[in-house]
Amino acid sequence: MKKIYYITLILVSILLNGCGAYNFTGAKPIEAKTFQVNYFANNADLIQPGIERTFTLKLQDLIQNQTNLNLTNTGGELLFEGEITEYRITPMTATADQAAAQNRLTISINVRYTNRNKEEDDFEKRFSFYDDFDGNAQLTGSQLTKSLDVIFDRITQDIFNEALAKW
Repeated sequence: MKKIYYITLILVSILLNGCGAYNFTGAKPIEAKTFQVNYFANNADLIQPGIERTFTLKLQDLIQNQTNLNLTNTGGELLFEGEITEYRITPMTATADQAAAQNRLTISINVRYTNRNKEEDDFEKRFSFYDDFDGNAQLTGSQLTKSLDVIFDRITQDIFNEALAKW
């Protein structure tokens, strides 16, 4: 009976030890304690006021929620910076009377990522996503908020995956 107890104890120990490096966000173990997200300037040809602040805060929130890194204003071991390079609304489908039945908002963001502890992880990359909305809808108020949420959720997750999850 003692042998079964010890064998079970050893097997459970091995199984629990094997799961130690896994986490539910998909991020690899990070050899840093702090991160910094600099303000993302809006350099797009068409300017929507306030989206640069919204994006910067969404990126900060995502990293804080999915890692145990501490946000800092200066000297972060992981540095995210860049600019919004595109904000474009284009018609996607038309009606019989040549009016837009559906429009698409596309936003592109250029990101520079610097890992001060591991320079081979540094990158500069353009991330882009879109949201389609009804051609009769004005891109203001709740429609703008919904579109920005869809786009920024996708772009921030793509940045997180590229920088920290290595997907």
